Amino acid sequence: MRERTWLNWAMHVGFYLLLVASALRLVSRHGLVAQTVASLVVCGLLAVAYAAGIVLWGRLGRGRLVWLGCVAVVWLVLVVLAPSFSWCAVPLLFVCLRLLNARGFAMAAAALTAVVIAAQLKIAQEVDLSLILAPIGVATMTAVIFWELQRESAARQLLIDDLISTRGTLADSRHRTGVLEERERLAREIHDTLAQGLTSMGLLLQAADRMWAADPGQARAHVRRAAAAAEQNLDEARRFVRDLQPPGLVDVTLPDALARLGEGEGEGRGGGGGGGDGFGGGPRVRFRQEGEPYPLEPDVQAALLRVAQGALANVRDHSGAGAATVTLSYLDGEVTLDVFDDGAGFAEPAPAPGRGFGLRAMRDRLADVHGVLTVESAPGEGTAIAARVPTRRPGRIGDR
Repeated sequence: MRERTWLNWAMHVGFYLLLVASALRLVSRHGLVAQTVASLVVCGLLAVAYAAGIVLWGRLGRGRLVWLGCVAVVWLVLVVLAPSFSWCAVPLLFVCLRLLNARGFAMAAAALTAVVIAAQLKIAQEVDLSLILAPIGVATMTAVIFWELQRESAARQLLIDDLISTRGTLADSRHRTGVLEERERLAREIHDTLAQGLTSMGLLLQAADRMWAADPGQARAHVRRAAAAAEQNLDEARRFVRDLQPPGLVDVTLPDALARLGEGEGEGRGGGGGGGDGFGGGPRVRFRQEGEPYPLEPDVQAALLRVAQGALANVRDHSGAGAATVTLSYLDGEVTLDVFDDGAGFAEPAPAPGRGFGLRAMRDRLADVHGVLTVESAPGEGTAIAARVPTRRPGRIGDR
């Protein structure tokens, strides 16, 4: 238990002041007779014994009870020789409170009070009831005050211990939350970059294998595109490990990055067809921009680009769509990204078997920038995915 240091030192100082006052009273009343000199010697011995306990308090441990007993015996001898030293019982009562349990303290308080009463009766010229009641009252008040201070100190220490424990629990909780958030971030990055890139490379290599004999030139072109995708994915992996912006946003605007994203979406289907709006085979992807562009926070741009990547990957892998439209709209107070395809659609946004992370990853990314994701679809009517993120448009009066 952490004790009141200032109160301990106050009691120590009080003990020595009482010793000095009692010694001066003894000398002034009786002079330096033999019994006075003997009392002063015992007084000095008591002062040294008490000081030893103060200096060696931390080392004594359980030996403090032995020290208290020795001090009490020397004090009792001194009181027998010079009853005026009896009032040193008050600081000794405080020491008893520090070292003894409730029963031991009650017994010690009764014994000390009895010694004080006996000493006062011995030096009194006539017996008065106040000589009995006054020591009892002083002992009672002193014990109650010390006991209450001790109780408050214990309660305060318990509160401090609880706060320290709670702080440790919160620190552990924050650590676990940080670990889970980092795992979630890596899972989203892997899904949006490596997993989709590996899927694209797999499709390109399968297409190259199928047409190697019939059209070696086209097969090599697929292999080269697969190698380029591998290099891009490696760059993506290095960047998301370092938590940097996606490569698609380096030195380009978000609209340019979205336009470039659509240009490569048809390449993983291998063969022929397609075209339109400048994009390759597979679903024809058309990009549109609406509203006057204004700067967006880097994390907002990264989130919207990742959402577009995930949405177009779902279009490519699951919808069977022939065309898709990506629309980026700059509005007052928010920016929106819409991806619509004319594919098979679905009855409800259930995850595809074996994957199922795409929509959840999109929602988590948008939640990080206070955005929301809306999905609308019906069988045979395609799918529309809308991402909305609040923004602060520069130059508006309300933003100043």
